[in-house]
Amino acid sequence: MSQQWPAAEIARRILLGFDDYRDHFRQITEGARQRFEQAQWQEAQQASAARIRLYEEKVAETGEALRAHFADLDLLQVERWPEVKQAYIDLIDVRLDDELSETWYNSIFCCLFSHDCISDNTMFIHSTRPAVRLHARPAQTRVYRPAGDLAGMLRRMLDEYAFAVPYEDIDRDVERLLGELVDCLPDWVCKDPQLTVELFSSVLYRNKGAYLVGRIQTLDEQWPLVIPLLNREGRGIVPDTLITDEAEVSIIFSFTRSYFMVEVPVPAEFIGFLKRILPGKHIAELYTSIGFYKQGKSEFYRALINHLATTDDRFVMAPGVRGMVMSVFTLPGFNTVFKIVKDRFSPTKNISRDTVIEKYRLVKNVDRVGRMADTQEFADFRFPLAKFEPECLAELLEVAPSTVVVEGDTVLIRHCWTERRMTPLNLYLESASEQQTLQALEDYGLAIKQLAAANIFPGDMLLKNFGVTRHGRVVFYDYDEICYLTEVNFRYIPEARYPEDELSSEPWYSVGPNDVFPEEFPRFLFADQAQRRLFARLHGDLYDADYWKSLQQAINAGKVIDVFPYRRRASDAERTHRAEH
Repeated sequence: MSQQWPAAEIARRILLGFDDYRDHFRQITEGARQRFEQAQWQEAQQASAARIRLYEEKVAETGEALRAHFADLDLLQVERWPEVKQAYIDLIDVRLDDELSETWYNSIFCCLFSHDCISDNTMFIHSTRPAVRLHARPAQTRVYRPAGDLAGMLRRMLDEYAFAVPYEDIDRDVERLLGELVDCLPDWVCKDPQLTVELFSSVLYRNKGAYLVGRIQTLDEQWPLVIPLLNREGRGIVPDTLITDEAEVSIIFSFTRSYFMVEVPVPAEFIGFLKRILPGKHIAELYTSIGFYKQGKSEFYRALINHLATTDDRFVMAPGVRGMVMSVFTLPGFNTVFKIVKDRFSPTKNISRDTVIEKYRLVKNVDRVGRMADTQEFADFRFPLAKFEPECLAELLEVAPSTVVVEGDTVLIRHCWTERRMTPLNLYLESASEQQTLQALEDYGLAIKQLAAANIFPGDMLLKNFGVTRHGRVVFYDYDEICYLTEVNFRYIPEARYPEDELSSEPWYSVGPNDVFPEEFPRFLFADQAQRRLFARLHGDLYDADYWKSLQQAINAGKVIDVFPYRRRASDAERTHRAEH
């Protein structure tokens, strides 16, 4: 009987599906260079969304192909799948993307079987690959040694990473980058005869930028190095700045950003390289940042089950105002929140469960511009009952009994999203200093404006729906009312017909389902009068319907508005000159 079970052939066909996915992923990624050179910004956004959709599309294709090819075989004999797994291991042992192929196998298994069939015998709950291959073959990099000539080194770097479009003024830019490099590093570093610069051989692309990524090294110390490049459409390529601060580079690779397009023949090597220059980043976040979000999901899950197995941490309700649509819980020692949809919403929320799910999935496919937390969607999470504080479990069972089920000593979470945990902005402001309040409200307004520039309207802009990251950035994380900015009808409040109109509890004018009146924002957003006045001074233009309409006009005209993921050190005059890059 065992000889008739075609384990090797099933494994081979699963891997064929993976190769097909990888080929299409590579084709989309390789097109990033041309899109950058030709300033095809809308095409870049479309390619990013297409690459995200690609994984699920190819999983579905492979599942259907397996069912069709083995139509005469009971493919769902789960007790035989350990044989398939072993045959698959034999096939992937020689590959350079073997960790990705394990995750692909898991996806195909879950496409075929219900989640109660999942075990480490039948799929890769734990990887059979090395966890972190920091000492594998060195990543594909280019090494530069200035030997006392930093300007010459910078010129060689730019020359070796040249594009089909020439640099606008390489002499000017080398001089400027040299000044920034000297400003960024201690004096002794620039004079160190052992100084080297190591750059990853492939350029990283995202939105309207290209990025050279690497590190600066002496014998004893290192600094990350990122040089963003802009295409000034008709003028040439310009290095925009030079970044060596680890916190700034971490923000560029943030969970709030869209995924980079970068050619990585050996993903684990590149992740190891990034891990060396950003040691505070989790492996899951690094994989996700370069488009392998399913691998990021696998790494996250493995970190989670390891945390639960090795700590006494227990789930508790997340701090902050309870949501009207979502219930949110967390592990105090694990920097993540888990969000489930309630069975019943507040009467003020006129939306359905399906709409909420659609909104959260939308976030995965749009440009998050550093202002929306990435999410991972999970089905059928099973956790030990002992890992829940009783008050937390009681609340979850009360508000979402169709999603949270106790099965003996296990808690089944049928459906949830995970997000990075942040401090809710309303809680942050309660204990913030005057300077912290100023900075937070300034960034809160910038977050709203940058989301709008990316054609996203948050809908519910209350402070409780925004969080503050460890870097002090304000990020939106509650998605049940988001929509495209161009779908909103921004209006001014009509003048009252009679004095009595203004005293009425009901509006004296008609309000359509997509109508928004920015003049109403101040009283809805701020109960604190001092915060209301400060925000009006910082971002009062958000209260003007014409401001929003002007953004809609630009987006409808096909303009992809600039949102930079780093601080720009150029002079004011230079910034003005570059505003239309």
